[in-house]
Amino acid sequence: MTDELPTAGRVSDPGIRALYRLENRWQAWLDVEATLAKAQEGLGVIPEGAAAAIARAARLELLDRTRIDEGFARTGHTIVPLVWELSRVTGEPYGGWVHWGATTQNITQTGDLLVLRQAHEVFLRLIGEALAAMADLAERGADMPIAGRTHGQHALPATFGYKPAVWIDEMIRHVERFRQAAPRLFVAMLGGGAGTFASLGAQGPAVQERMGRHLGMLPMRVPSRTLGDHLAENICLFGLLAASCGKIGREIYTLMKTEFGEVEEPVPPGTVGSSTMPQKRNPKLCQDIIAAAAEVRAAVPLALEAMQTEHEADRTTSLIMEAAEARAAVALGDALTRLVGAAGPQARPGTHAPEPRFGRRPDHGRSGDAQSRRADRPPARA
Repeated sequence: MTDELPTAGRVSDPGIRALYRLENRWQAWLDVEATLAKAQEGLGVIPEGAAAAIARAARLELLDRTRIDEGFARTGHTIVPLVWELSRVTGEPYGGWVHWGATTQNITQTGDLLVLRQAHEVFLRLIGEALAAMADLAERGADMPIAGRTHGQHALPATFGYKPAVWIDEMIRHVERFRQAAPRLFVAMLGGGAGTFASLGAQGPAVQERMGRHLGMLPMRVPSRTLGDHLAENICLFGLLAASCGKIGREIYTLMKTEFGEVEEPVPPGTVGSSTMPQKRNPKLCQDIIAAAAEVRAAVPLALEAMQTEHEADRTTSLIMEAAEARAAVALGDALTRLVGAAGPQARPGTHAPEPRFGRRPDHGRSGDAQSRRADRPPARA
């Protein structure tokens, strides 16, 4: 997955695509396998020395990719070939203790949450950069008079700086939501095949708690494989943040129209607006923001659908949730990095706006007689 949009060269790569590459997810799963062994050894579940041996082998570059790929082709299983190869490289006498007492979803879901936690760090950094850019824009537009608009019509006077001040207030709440959700979202799962600790018995909860502590996570209170509300909440948060990005992108897009001319996203020298009309200064970043934000919001219904898991587990809903999260995260990274660019230091408030004239409609070329005749007519009914 690469950012193939024409504006990719004008913004920094947020790194979200790299996080969701399969090889990076595999490494996160291997990290969980190593941490599981560390927790189990500390409680005497597996022999002393096993955890260190497994941790040494749990590096994707040490494993035989050909063996792994052949195993996936033969088994059609999500993680078994990776576990086999980790066991082989760990070697005797400890290879047999790899994945002890765990089931696939315990490892993959916990590992994927490690990836998501990295993505959250990127998003929070990008929000911080966007806030700084908006604060600068608010300062530069603090004394620029504009017509405040309600219902698409001129209302009372305002300043351009008021607009980014509103955006800042909204974006700060997204930071608060991400931080409030973190303890609910980043939780370690180790309930075994049916979420009942059957494989680890009475030591199961202690192993899960210790594994979570090593990973910087809380343990799931009930490690059921059907629980997806925390994962769906995350995608809903993505949708909320994307909605704000799309709103801001749409506002800049509108104010950049020739008829408004109240702000302009950065248009670097050499930018071509059109193959027919190269002089045009099109809102390319804003168009990308609006499109990416819509893609993120479209993932929200999928996340809610993925909560409908029956009995004690169902791979169907896991597939839906994983795909929805990855696509939403990538699109959100694209939207945020372009939002930083669109509102950045090169954004120009008051680029070519005429002096605002409050309380008076422009003539638009009509003669005085025509305007008089129009004024004599009764108002149209909505």
